[in-house]
Amino acid sequence: MTGTLYGLGVGPGDPELLTLKALRILREVPAIAYPAPEKGDSMTRAIAAAHLPGGQAEIALRMPMIAGDAPADAHYDRYVSEIVAHLEAGRDVAVLCEGDPLFYGSFMYVLIRLEGGHPVEVVPGVSSLTACAAAAAMPLVSRNETLAVLPAPLPEEELEARLVSVHAAAIMKVGRHLPKVRRVLSRLGLEDGARYVERACLDGEKVLPLNEVDDGRAPYFSMILVRKGMAAAP
Repeated sequence: MTGTLYGLGVGPGDPELLTLKALRILREVPAIAYPAPEKGDSMTRAIAAAHLPGGQAEIALRMPMIAGDAPADAHYDRYVSEIVAHLEAGRDVAVLCEGDPLFYGSFMYVLIRLEGGHPVEVVPGVSSLTACAAAAAMPLVSRNETLAVLPAPLPEEELEARLVSVHAAAIMKVGRHLPKVRRVLSRLGLEDGARYVERACLDGEKVLPLNEVDDGRAPYFSMILVRKGMAAAP
């Protein structure tokens, strides 16, 4: 018998935002894995910590944060082999992911490396997108409107082109790209009405109109929400 691999969304930061299904699996599996920096504690594990029963095998997926489509390949290869060893011994493994496992989630790098023969179940979680919208109490889209999810590191010209063609957008991973994003939104007449959300569902959560934010470097865990025609009824 092989174990089951679970991709477990633990939500954006508030431990109460785990789903009931995620909570049940988290308490039942004999092994968990979670992303972690090369040094220091894992934020993902911290979200789930209050719900862990103790006595589980733990695999900290420690790796450098490298930009690109397939980060830290060698690290993922090594950790997936550890996960597979548990599965082949018949032990279920839950890979914990902030937000949702398949929405900019590290779980996808585990999933694409998993050898056949092991059942996989993905448990969706509350994503940063919906958490930020909730924190800002800002409707995103309605009826036939379109929404774009855009990473702030995109080139300035591409970011602008994509914003032109949608009704609303969530701009993620703002960080040092805040000045660039503001330039684009200003040119498009979208800065007024845009909302800035920092550390949604975490200590130090901050929600501000974008035009009240200092034009410096934002934290990685920040997002800008834009909706055209904010005065219109949703």
